[in-house]
Amino acid sequence: MSLREEYLSRARRLVIKVGSAVLADEEGLSRQVIENLASEISRFMRQGYEIVLVSSGAIACGRRKLEIPERSFTLQEKQALAAVGQSALIQAYEEAFSRYAQPVAQVLLTREDLEDRQRYLNARNTLRVLLRWRVLPIVNENDTVAVEEIQFGDNDVLSAMVVGLVEADLLICLSEVDALYERDPREDPTARPVSVVRKITPEIEAMAGERPGRFGRGGMVSKLRAARMVTSLGVPMIIAPGRTPLVLERIFSGEGLGTLFLPERKTISPRKFWIAHHLKPEGKLYLDRGAVEAIVKRGKSLLPAGIKAVEGEFPRGACVECVDESGRVVALGLSNYSSEELRCIAGIRSCEIPEKLGFKGKEEVIHRDNLAVFDRD
Repeated sequence: MSLREEYLSRARRLVIKVGSAVLADEEGLSRQVIENLASEISRFMRQGYEIVLVSSGAIACGRRKLEIPERSFTLQEKQALAAVGQSALIQAYEEAFSRYAQPVAQVLLTREDLEDRQRYLNARNTLRVLLRWRVLPIVNENDTVAVEEIQFGDNDVLSAMVVGLVEADLLICLSEVDALYERDPREDPTARPVSVVRKITPEIEAMAGERPGRFGRGGMVSKLRAARMVTSLGVPMIIAPGRTPLVLERIFSGEGLGTLFLPERKTISPRKFWIAHHLKPEGKLYLDRGAVEAIVKRGKSLLPAGIKAVEGEFPRGACVECVDESGRVVALGLSNYSSEELRCIAGIRSCEIPEKLGFKGKEEVIHRDNLAVFDRD
């Protein structure tokens, strides 16, 4: 059994992301592509697979519906286009899936929904109920209300977050580009595809180039970011050609379509994944070499003695960056203390801290269970 077949045989809960350039062209939404997706996904769900579909296309759909030529749009214009296009997009899915008696549900998310722990858990529970009811959740970013500060950036990142949200076994990104190539094939037609990526190294990242997709915000760079996120959870990812007929059937039959990203051996828990990828840091803690060694190499909690300086103003429970002496971020974590309290106890051994600071019974600044470490090699 090949590596690909081994991972696919274990996958029962799937997140499938389909990009704007797959769903839409200059003529608008491709009904044939949506029909193909509906047919395949419905068949897989009848076979017992649980699937979440993350779908782009609202902005491209709205632009075509209003017959506005392709150009650069402001954030407000994109939000208006999404408002016009989202209804048409979900209607197209409703019509296509209804032909196979497959119920669907629309789920619109913003980054803010997943930053707040309670709202994150609410979204997770809703998706789990839909999967239990054999309903297909169709997830998209709520572009109409998402201001720039709380956008996911693109649906590749959103799909990776959904993998963590529902604890999926596999992420499939259906793209206009059929694989990761050694170089951008739009610029170098002789570039060869990469069938398997065992680890996302700087050399792999250099293959992505900088150009985004035709109609979306993402590109290969964002797909590699998504791959890095999900493989850290122990979940494989496949980039495959979205307009290829029977693409899911061909992938699961063992055909070597696209690029397979293998999961990392050392993985993080769903809670640490949430800390690392959903939260925005509110401050920085500069650590000495001993503290970095303790949290990175030995998996220890962060103690006040290892903190050299505190940057920013934040309350207890805030997400903060842990930075080494060279300025490199080595971890993100939830602080047990506010910035004001930390400035009082930074560099002091736990046993020397006055009880009036509220430190008694809570020795860690960040407990290791609330610490997502980036550099573990």
